[in-house]
Order: sequence, then C-alpha cells, then structure tokens
Amino acid sequence: MKLTISVAQMRVKQTDMVANLAQGERFIAEAARRGSHIVALPEMWTTGFNFKENKKLAKEQSETLSTIATFAKHYKIWVTGSVLTGDEEGNPCNTAVLFDSNGNLISRYNKVHLFSMLGENENVTSGNELVLVDSPWGKIGLTVCYDIRFPELFRSLAIQGALIIFSPMAFPYPRLEHWKILVRARAIENQLFMVGANQIGNEDFNGTEVTYFGHSTIIDPWGKTVIEAGDEQEVLLTAEIDLNLANEIRQKMRVLSDRRPDVYKLD
Repeated sequence: MKLTISVAQMRVKQTDMVANLAQGERFIAEAARRGSHIVALPEMWTTGFNFKENKKLAKEQSETLSTIATFAKHYKIWVTGSVLTGDEEGNPCNTAVLFDSNGNLISRYNKVHLFSMLGENENVTSGNELVLVDSPWGKIGLTVCYDIRFPELFRSLAIQGALIIFSPMAFPYPRLEHWKILVRARAIENQLFMVGANQIGNEDFNGTEVTYFGHSTIIDPWGKTVIEAGDEQEVLLTAEIDLNLANEIRQKMRVLSDRRPDVYKLD
C-alpha cells in the first residue's frame, strides 16, 4: 500500500500558539497541495516547552485541538504530531495526536517516557498505554521523542503489527549522532518505516538553553534513508513510500518470528 507522507521541520515559538498554529497550517496546506496523505509535525509544536505556563496552556488545548481538526478537514489530509494537552485533572500531558482527513481525532498517545534529564518528568504527566492505529494504509504506531531510547516500546508495536511509527521530536545538540543511530536502529530491528519530525532553533527548556538540530527524516525497514532534512531550515519533506516493503522484508528475514521471549529477562 503506497502512502505519501510530508514531514514538517519547524521552528516553534514558545507559548505563542497563534504563531505556531499559523505556521502549522502553512505546512499542512502545502502538504495537501503536494498530494500527501499524512503530514507529521514535531513535538510540542503548538506551544514549545514552558513548564511554568504548561498548566495554564493545557486548559486552552481543547480549542487548539479543534483548530487542528479544522485544518485536517479543510485540507483533506491526516495530521499527526505532539501537542500539549491536559488530563482529567488538568495536569499537562505531552500527547501525540492523529487526525483523519475528516477532522476526526482518531487517536491520542500520552508520552510514556518523560525526559528526566531536563525535568519533564516533574512537570508533565506520563502516559501508561501504547497506541496502535488501524489506518487505510496499515497499522500506525505513535511515539514521542525520548521514547526512541526504549526499544521495548517499538518492539511491542511491531509485534502488534505496526508497519510505520511516527515520532515527533524536540531533539537537541549535542545528541545528533544518537538521533541518527537510534531512528535507524528502530527501523531496522523492527522492520518498519520510521518517521521523525524534529524542531529547529533554540529554546529555554526548563532553565537550560537547547538548540534543536533538525535532520527530520523517513527511514525504510531496511535502514535506508528515504528523505532527510538539514539542521537549520524550516522545511517540508515529502516522499512516497510503500508499506508492503515492511511485510516483504519480514517474510524474507524472520526477525519477529525468530524471537525467543522465553529466555529474555526484561524486568
């Protein structure tokens, strides 16, 4: 099944939802013009990371989600990316969302692994469930940024049939080489497509100045780069992929069926 994907590499303006939504709409509109079925945006693309303002901003996110739904419906395109939301108690969550081309919120995934190195775990409520979505093109897995360092999550999605996993990112220097290796490893070891949409630019992340390095990418199930951005420019990548490649590779090299979970100790 062929699928055309656009990946938006974006400079996010912290707490400025109006500007970020306007830029997001420009990317979404251009992706639709190019004939893409899905457009992927980065992590926390509507607000950035401002933990002092998160609780206040989270209360406004129902309106933001409605706006994104309107974009998806108007431009007739599926939209995914990570945004700030609030749980039932109003606590901030870092949530990957997936809207279909009719503007329906198909699924939402609250980031399971929170980035303790910069205090995300102290300011955001973690999720406790993995998310796999049945789409017209095959099963789609949703993850967010730091999740990329936890292979068990990706293997779980692959075992359940994921053919493609979207990872919205806010990945900064000096970990560019980590990113390049990790995204490729997750694709190769699980024999699926990886889509990473990263931010660019600078941000005060909980008191630490970070610089995001871009390099948004799509990696195929053999580990080949389908398309990749540079490190400084806002850009919309677009590529056609064939999800049948994942099944073809799995049939030839039976990594998933050759597993030995009876001897693994993961606790």
